[in-house]
Amino acid sequence: MEQNRIDFRRFREVSPVRLTRHKEGSLSADAIRPSPSPSSSLPKATVLNSSDVSRAATRIAHEISERNHGSQEISLVALANGGVWLAEFIASALEKIDGAGPPVEVLDVTPYRDDRPFVALKGIPEFKVPIQARVVILVDDVIFTGRTARAALEAINFAGRPRAVQLAVLVDRGHRELPIRPDYVGKNLPTSQFEHVEAGPDGVRILECLDPSGSVSQTLDARHDASKHRIEEDQ
Repeated sequence: MEQNRIDFRRFREVSPVRLTRHKEGSLSADAIRPSPSPSSSLPKATVLNSSDVSRAATRIAHEISERNHGSQEISLVALANGGVWLAEFIASALEKIDGAGPPVEVLDVTPYRDDRPFVALKGIPEFKVPIQARVVILVDDVIFTGRTARAALEAINFAGRPRAVQLAVLVDRGHRELPIRPDYVGKNLPTSQFEHVEAGPDGVRILECLDPSGSVSQTLDARHDASKHRIEEDQ
């Protein structure tokens, strides 16, 4: 088990859909999904560090290999952008476990979402390796309402008829709006709806939105106005 572990520090994200090895062997801060704006969230807690993330992702790879009797007929489909680094890591782990890693595809589900108006027309996703009769494993960093996964399933149906579709996530934070449950989970993490979960190879963090609209600046302005009003009353 120990020899199959992969050091996350070898990877650095250089684009939304591709990762490369970092020559210096150090972890780049660019490797995580872009952080929320300081005007919307504040740091609250670190849930997993880089070692925890590495162990969780390696365990997912072992579970995938065991369930599917190897990875020869598997295609990993990363959901852009958060699932790309995780899919690349799982593919590398599977290569060590099974001797050959599965292909990694990247899927932009934006045209297939049902919660965002005025999106582009739906088309047929193109994959390097046809998914027909293969086991497609959708990979994302965090699952929340389930609507991204639903959109991914619709896109897969446009692309072909896989033998099976499975879902792997690093973090399941709950609050599902659809009956979707991942097959592989690195960490179950109960959260409130007004918290944001930031996941990457260097760790998993919870960030707190200070009001339901996610605007810290609006909250601070409201606090300032309330404080000013109290001062005026005291005078």
